[in-house]
Amino acid sequence: MRHVLVLCPQARDRNFVHAAALGERYRIHFAGDDLDSLASFDPAAFLAACMTLPADGVVGTKDRSALLAALLAERRGLPGPSTAALIACQHKVRSRELQRSVAAEAVPGFAVPDGTRNFRPPFPPPWFAKPVVGRLSQGVRRLDGPAELERLPVTDGYGSSYADIAELAGLPRSAVRGYVVEELVAGMEVTLEGYVFAGRVYVIGITDSVKYPGTNSFERFEYPSALPPQRQGELAELTRRVLPALGFDGGFFNVEFLVPEQGPATIIEVNGRIASQFSPLVRAVHGRSTYDALFALACGADPAWPERPPAGVAISYVLRTFSDAFVDAVPEPQEGVEILVRPGLRLSQQGLNDVESYRLAIVYEAAETRGEALRRCRERATALPFRLERAPLRTA
Repeated sequence: MRHVLVLCPQARDRNFVHAAALGERYRIHFAGDDLDSLASFDPAAFLAACMTLPADGVVGTKDRSALLAALLAERRGLPGPSTAALIACQHKVRSRELQRSVAAEAVPGFAVPDGTRNFRPPFPPPWFAKPVVGRLSQGVRRLDGPAELERLPVTDGYGSSYADIAELAGLPRSAVRGYVVEELVAGMEVTLEGYVFAGRVYVIGITDSVKYPGTNSFERFEYPSALPPQRQGELAELTRRVLPALGFDGGFFNVEFLVPEQGPATIIEVNGRIASQFSPLVRAVHGRSTYDALFALACGADPAWPERPPAGVAISYVLRTFSDAFVDAVPEPQEGVEILVRPGLRLSQQGLNDVESYRLAIVYEAAETRGEALRRCRERATALPFRLERAPLRTA
């Protein structure tokens, strides 16, 4: 039985691995804590401690843990994507440059502020600013003119903690500071997930991302995509050009796109890791967990993902509030629900959030139709007994 080492697992890693019964086919070792829960972390000491743990494969499911997994795999001669490929995905400026070399039509204009008050991107506003390295949508914001560009806040501590790890892969700390400013583009937001094995790109499927009306905050993720086959084929073709340009092989990836009604799709970003939140959706409609394929790939085996049409629709629904509040009480644990906050703290003191809202929970449901799956999600989300002081819930 092969040994798989899961680095710095998040709670859903343990839950989804258990749900897929992977412990029946692998010896699974969870090492470390979710990095988002730690105030400090010594990556060099952590990697040294992992050198003697039994492992035929090693994985991480967030950006920092995926980079740690690549570092450990290289040191131990295990399968997996290279650290250079992970950084080519995670460092937004480097990634944009490589994307543009093979798919210029799908890459928006971008520029890196030079630190002077006179800096202006070579394209007109509105602009979209992103931290050079980041997670979820943290720190991402729309800029409507030069005044907002000049008031961009200093990037948060995530960049520093990322640099602690990336330095071990040869990336200078100075390279992770600041923002990249891009053209603001529009379209339907989707995520294509797949993996690369022996140099060949395999597509598992595409998930639609739907935002709360009038906001930039995600309400739900629907699988499979409602895009027509021709559009889905366009995204797959772009992906098969971009991943090799990033030097990516032997790992899971997901690519976020904006797809307008007319005209070419635009790449938002490439992530060199599994889309863990979507794993229950894929399992619900395909009958196989992406963690199953991830573990096979980590051990150097062909995941052999079958090409079969999905059965039904599954949704990951994000319950949010759009104002800060003190959390008095949260629901009891239940199947198909991730509770993202804990009582005794303000929402602004916990969790991973965008600049507009605070996540409370994620609800997973599946049904034969898209409408029925959404109805079930909203009913469950609305019924969750959160008790917040002075924060109205928004579920539709």
